[in-house]
Amino acid sequence: MAYRVYVIELSRRAFTENWRFRAANPQFNGVLQCLYVGMTSKSPQVRFEQHRKGYRNAKGHNLASGIVQKYGMYLRPSLYNHLPALRTRREALKLEKDLTLELRRKGYAVWSN
Repeated sequence: MAYRVYVIELSRRAFTENWRFRAANPQFNGVLQCLYVGMTSKSPQVRFEQHRKGYRNAKGHNLASGIVQKYGMYLRPSLYNHLPALRTRREALKLEKDLTLELRRKGYAVWSN
């Protein structure tokens, strides 16, 4: 099984309406976009649709990010296509965290779980 890290562009309303999102991004100056960074064993396209539709697994657990469900607009492959597929969930989680920090340093407002 391979894991991928992906990026979704969010509406700017995520920053103006969600205090947690604002608190996580004090560096944001409003110039660049609001983003969500996630990781998946599925394709980024399938995972994005799961977020948008509020996907629940067979046990009834909600696997969708509320912030993506409410504010998600589209995938941003130019921000993740250069990243490798990873063999382990642990590697993917580390890459997700690293990419989140890198994008924040560049001036994006970023949310990840």
